[in-house]
Amino acid sequence: MQSLNKIKSKILEYFELIKFEHTIFALPFALSGMLLASPDKFPPSSTFVWVLLAMVGGRTAAMSLNRLIDAGIDKKNPRTFNRAIPAGRIRKLSAFSLAMLSFAIMIFAVWQLPLICKQLLPLAILILITYSFTKRFTYLSHFVLGGALGAAAGGGWLAVSGEFSIPVVLWGISVVFWVAGFDIIYAIQDIDFDRENKLFSIPAWLGIKKSLLASKIFHLFTIILLITLGLVYTVGIFYWFGIIFVACMLFWEHSLLKENDLSKLNAAFFNINGYVSIGIFIFILLDKVF
Repeated sequence: MQSLNKIKSKILEYFELIKFEHTIFALPFALSGMLLASPDKFPPSSTFVWVLLAMVGGRTAAMSLNRLIDAGIDKKNPRTFNRAIPAGRIRKLSAFSLAMLSFAIMIFAVWQLPLICKQLLPLAILILITYSFTKRFTYLSHFVLGGALGAAAGGGWLAVSGEFSIPVVLWGISVVFWVAGFDIIYAIQDIDFDRENKLFSIPAWLGIKKSLLASKIFHLFTIILLITLGLVYTVGIFYWFGIIFVACMLFWEHSLLKENDLSKLNAAFFNINGYVSIGIFIFILLDKVF
């Protein structure tokens, strides 16, 4: 029993390392992209399997590297010093090995998908690797993270369509702005630490008030891009209900945050953005079903 508890504890440590619960942000958008791109009701089950494996592999690799690369920074940050690597519960070699294995799974899965996915694979891997370094030299780090999730959303679409188009670009960029907007909110937690350690984030640069405004503007762009996609691509009535739902969720998110009251920041960041990704997937799924 003791050994089983130890194994369970170690598994949970790795789930925490890769922030498994944050899969809720990326996966529904990739699945939604597959549904939007499918000329039939649903894409082939084999495509779903390979996209899922590519998503899990890529995200696990990126998060493992992020924790490994940022271990020194995390150790100095009062909010993150107890993470598994700086606290010594997971070795750096183990995290690196997990990242390499995950990249191998991602590459194998993508190789089963259309040619365009194979051609874009090096760019996707580059984004996943470089994100963790960007906070050291550019305020655009939020957009690089957005690019990683936007690529996943667009990748789901391309896995079915097999070709670039204006709609897939609109879909991917809408996710970029959505992620950049909520990542700014998340980064507010470390505004003092980032300034003291010369790390680059929009909150450290602009302060809380202007950062919240920037987040609102980015989320407005998200809605505009989703509306534009609906106008240039064939969608059903449930897609438009989905946009209304997303707009309401984002409005709710920003209503919870004030310059002098950030007590609901975690709820705004995680819960509401989880509703956004799952909600739009459900509405697009309803479009396909009905």
